[in-house]
Amino acid sequence: MADPRFHRNNGPFSLKDIAGQLRCECHGADGIMITDVAPLDKATPDQLSFLDNVKYLSHLKSTKAGACIVSPAMAGNVPEGTAALVSDKPYHAYARIAGMFYPPQKSGDPQIHSTAVVSKTAEIGNDVMIEANTVIGDGVVIGDGCHIGANVTISHSIIGRNTRIHNGARIGQDGFGFALDPSGFIPVPQLGRVVIGEHVNIGANTCVDRGSGPDTVIGDGTIIDNLVQIAHNVKIGKGCIIVSQVGISGSTQIDDYCVFGGQSGVAGHLKIGKGAQIGAQSGVTKDVPAGEKMMGFPARPIKEFWREMARIKKLLSK
Repeated sequence: MADPRFHRNNGPFSLKDIAGQLRCECHGADGIMITDVAPLDKATPDQLSFLDNVKYLSHLKSTKAGACIVSPAMAGNVPEGTAALVSDKPYHAYARIAGMFYPPQKSGDPQIHSTAVVSKTAEIGNDVMIEANTVIGDGVVIGDGCHIGANVTISHSIIGRNTRIHNGARIGQDGFGFALDPSGFIPVPQLGRVVIGEHVNIGANTCVDRGSGPDTVIGDGTIIDNLVQIAHNVKIGKGCIIVSQVGISGSTQIDDYCVFGGQSGVAGHLKIGKGAQIGAQSGVTKDVPAGEKMMGFPARPIKEFWREMARIKKLLSK
């Protein structure tokens, strides 16, 4: 159960209403009232849980939950006394129901905190929340419905509607551009912007450098985790997922719906095709075709990677 000091529960809801929201079959009594969501091993008879990973099948078989969201293949493992809500996508269904019980809460009315520093030339949309100690530079444009966390700095940026930038992020600072010279490094003026689409989520302490001439671009609906580095001139398509501690080097182009596992890295001036997936701690040194799954360093197709690992294991066992 979520701590009520931090999360407001909008329940209870009848199981019948929950099944209706999900448009899924309910096997068992649908008249019970559900007061909350909870993990399988902690849930009580008035709470709802879910199973999406067979690793926790034993928890399902012993759960005391009043109802559980499961896939059709797992429905037969739901214990007696627990209603089964059958869904092809249990985790997706759970997310929707958890959102019913705990809808997003804003920190009061949209406002600019008294300690925030916002340039007079910045354009701030309607219903924007700007939290404490944030700095918004000259000419920045922030669309309607955005939420900018505490201690964020934003410069040289255009930000679309309903985007969330979490605490400590740095958006629009100089890119890492220097010309090599025997007398030392000559800084290259960074003359581009950061252009962020709508419904983007940027995690805490993530850095997005502005372009050197071309813009750095992040497409609609992309989700970026904490502690990510996006270098200058990078172009990221829509609906991408970039997990914590990823580094993407300058001028790389990433098509729509790509996924990057934690601590993976991408060299500069590469093209990552639509729907590509990069495994955790992988190092990408060449272009990746659309739909390809890559793993290892240097990153190669995932089947090739695992074949190599199997051969190495076999050699070491001799």
